[in-house]
This record gives sequence, C-alpha cells and structure tokens, in this order.
Amino acid sequence: MVSPSLLSANFANLEAEMKWFNQSSADWLHIDIMDGVFVPNISFGFPVLRHVARICCKPLDVHLMIVQPEKFVGEVKALGAYLMNVHYEVCPHLHRVVGQIHEAGMKAGVTLNPATPVSVLEDIAADVDLVLLMSVNPGFGGQKFIPHTLEKVRQLRQLLDRTGSKALIEVDGGVNLETGRQLKAVGADVLVAGSYIFSAPDPLKACEALSAL
Repeated sequence: MVSPSLLSANFANLEAEMKWFNQSSADWLHIDIMDGVFVPNISFGFPVLRHVARICCKPLDVHLMIVQPEKFVGEVKALGAYLMNVHYEVCPHLHRVVGQIHEAGMKAGVTLNPATPVSVLEDIAADVDLVLLMSVNPGFGGQKFIPHTLEKVRQLRQLLDRTGSKALIEVDGGVNLETGRQLKAVGADVLVAGSYIFSAPDPLKACEALSAL
C-alpha cells in the first residue's frame, strides 16, 4: 500500500494536486498535522484540511505530530478520516487515547520516532490497527532515510506476530523505489512517500511504481 504525503504537495494549488491524486494508484492520503511544539515545524490546520477532505476521494491517513492529540479526536473524525495516528512519545495514557479513537469510529495508529524502540508497544500492540515507524526525524520533508529502520521493521513484525496483533506496519521518511523495496522485503505494509511522488516529473507514474513493489 502507498500513502502519499500531502506535506510535499503544492499548497498553492491543492485542488490540482487532488485531481491527479484521485486518479492515482495511491491507497490513502497521508496528512501530517504539526504544531511547532512536538516537532520544529507547523504544517496545516483543520480549516485547510476540511477543503482537502471535500475533494479527496481516498481514505485519509491522519498523522498528528502534536502534543495532546486526544483533544482533536472529534475534529479528525469530522474530516471523515479513516485512520488517526498519534505519537507514543506524547501520550502518557496511550491505551485511553486509542480507545477514544476507536469509539469515534476510526482506525487507531501509533507512531514511533527513530530513537524509540519497538518494545514500548508490547502492551498496546494488540489494540492498535497500525504502527507507523518514522524513518526520519519528524518535522520536515525531504530528509534522508535512516537505515536502522529496516531492523526496526523486522523487530516490529516479530512483536506483532508474538502478540497476535493484526496491525499494519507503515513507514514514513525518505521513501523512494530503493528504500521502498527494502522496506517491503522486511515486512512493511504501507509506504508513506512525499517528495518522491509529489516532486516527480510524473507523480502518477511515481506512485504507480511504488505501488507495484
């Protein structure tokens, strides 16, 4: 599966971006919401995303890179989001937040930063629908892939199998054809790609090539 990242789109012409995106082989639209607190950047807020949601024909994969994400469960749901993803590092009551997301009728995802070991998910793995491993430090697009992520995917796959979890493994950061092929080989299910797709001469072909891995 492929989830192109809206963070790399042309913000001055999102309607045109959504036109080709809706015709693409992409499975989801990955949306990174940043607050300038948890990560050193600010992306876009709900007023912009409400317009995007109206013209996007694919499921929304909403990744909250913010503190206190539980405050926005209702607003993410109002977008019509398929999945709401929160960071382990900002949720001291993670089990409760996952429950709130499920109660709102969405799939629940948990994200780990590059320096956070997969072992922290031991007691929540069976309750989540997706785990996102950041393969760059969150906050900016266009960063270089961190090679150790491949070993983390292997470790996560083992943990999910051991706990009986059906969660998908998603990876975000520095994904292209080369790293995407490596990630799929070790067990990744969903590839998030920003600049590789949106900055390509032909985004449709780039998306199709990644989907074919």
